[in-house]
Amino acid sequence: MLQRQVEPELMNATDQVEAYAAADFSQSDQALVEWIAQRFPMGLGDRVIDLGCGPGNIALLLVQRWQQIEVVGIDGAPKMLALAKARGQSLGSDQARRLHWQQACLPDSSLPVGFSAAVSNSLLHHLHEPGVLWESIKQVAAPGCVVVIHDLRRPNSEEELQQLVERHAATAPPVLKRDYEASLRAAFSAEEVQQQLLQAQLPQLKVMEREDRYLTVWGQLA
Repeated sequence: MLQRQVEPELMNATDQVEAYAAADFSQSDQALVEWIAQRFPMGLGDRVIDLGCGPGNIALLLVQRWQQIEVVGIDGAPKMLALAKARGQSLGSDQARRLHWQQACLPDSSLPVGFSAAVSNSLLHHLHEPGVLWESIKQVAAPGCVVVIHDLRRPNSEEELQQLVERHAATAPPVLKRDYEASLRAAFSAEEVQQQLLQAQLPQLKVMEREDRYLTVWGQLA
């Protein structure tokens, strides 16, 4: 297994924000939302928090997929949040009014609480101390909270890493290709995440390896 190499927690550089604004992640983002819908056919309740929402991709899809939910997107990068807010304005008025944004870096005791679902896409590998994510989930969750944490998983070898970069980012702009490689190096293995959950006393959450590069943590809190 490759040794983990931590990358910066915040993605607020102008070139990064511009590259992510122009990139099309719609297929993988939509696939994640549909996976959530299949795992939780009763829905996500009425209040969802999106931790590390970035440019708002998942939050926007959630308010379109479930017509009753309110989504609060949390991110520490003001430029990413500005992009998320701008994208939210393109939605219909009903969907837009159910979207809210807040700048915050984990851990943060001022986060809103009482959420029926907590989701996160590609935040975990950015955290120098991954335990802050699991503690933050316990902080914001209402009883019975649905949890879905989706992220990359670290490859076993340098050869495997380079194969993934070429397979999935060969034609990407240089900043995205660079970030993708750095993210793979910073990601956790499924075994490491399982250990994090045990340390956080969240044994009810399951860890699933998905496709050639992802892992998803999912379940429902007591």
